[in-house]
Amino acid sequence: MSTDAEAPMRLPLFLTDGDVERLADLPSAIAAIRAAYTAPVDDRRNPGRIFAESRREWLRVMPSVPTSGRLFGAKSINGSFADGLRVSYLISLFDKATAELVALVDGNRVTGLRTAATTAVGAAAIVPRRALTVGVIGSGFEAQSHLTALALVADLAQVRVFSPTPANRAAFAARFGASLGIPVDAVPDAGAAASGADLVLCAARSRDETPTVQADWIDDHATVVSIGSTTPAQRELPIELIDRADLVVADGLDEVLHGSGDMLAAATAGIDVVGRTVSLNAVLLGERTVDADHGIRIYKSTGAGLQDIVVAEALVEAARRQGVGTELPVGIVTTRK
Repeated sequence: MSTDAEAPMRLPLFLTDGDVERLADLPSAIAAIRAAYTAPVDDRRNPGRIFAESRREWLRVMPSVPTSGRLFGAKSINGSFADGLRVSYLISLFDKATAELVALVDGNRVTGLRTAATTAVGAAAIVPRRALTVGVIGSGFEAQSHLTALALVADLAQVRVFSPTPANRAAFAARFGASLGIPVDAVPDAGAAASGADLVLCAARSRDETPTVQADWIDDHATVVSIGSTTPAQRELPIELIDRADLVVADGLDEVLHGSGDMLAAATAGIDVVGRTVSLNAVLLGERTVDADHGIRIYKSTGAGLQDIVVAEALVEAARRQGVGTELPVGIVTTRK
């Protein structure tokens, strides 16, 4: 505690879930992610996830001090099993120069926005520069947001989508056929979506945590996007597919290698996952050359606080420009030590 306390020079902004929905902009989020991942790497700025838990409550904190931008902070994911499972997300942003609280942001929609934006940046670095046939496994929010993002960075010629519910995959096909202006077909099984595709998007969780694709569905020179195995218990890709991969690009190297059930299972099976996995930073900075036309390339994401912070900063900047959000009547003091 210090008595040498200074009141904030500017009161913090609060962005609700509705504000984020209004402000969400994929191109801006993609630009923020690309800037963050083309900056020099310093692991001290992004230490990974911090967990606290009891039998009833759990808290996951994802801090980051991005090299890019003017803000730093953390996203907290807060869960309780007191009445089923209820989860909330809060992003706190601070000024790098003054340590003042700049904004509090409801992180519910930010998670989906930053995940899709990061996937777009990662996929753009490893897909061929030609018209692509895309196989989509899943038709929910993640599948929708990711296909929208991928269409901004890649040339999509055709899409095949599978979802276990026929009505959902038909609705997905109708929506994206109209919005993208290309053939989008609902297919009766996951193999029909993935087989022969240039780009396979895995965006559906299996209820029993078994892989949602099979290795022999994947073409020898395909790109696979995997976003659904973000904890050690979750599975999305079979170990045989990881064994066939020439390259795995990770949004966070340590988190993907040690926090994804797919990679842990492959390592346990004796597959050299370390030797074929590189960071997205290394690819974007040109430290690792990618042959986008040959071999299987996998983009693997577990999420990172870095992504939340830079996308939330872009949202706050947009909110200030557009007059969106609620300026809080009070702030927190800063002290000199």
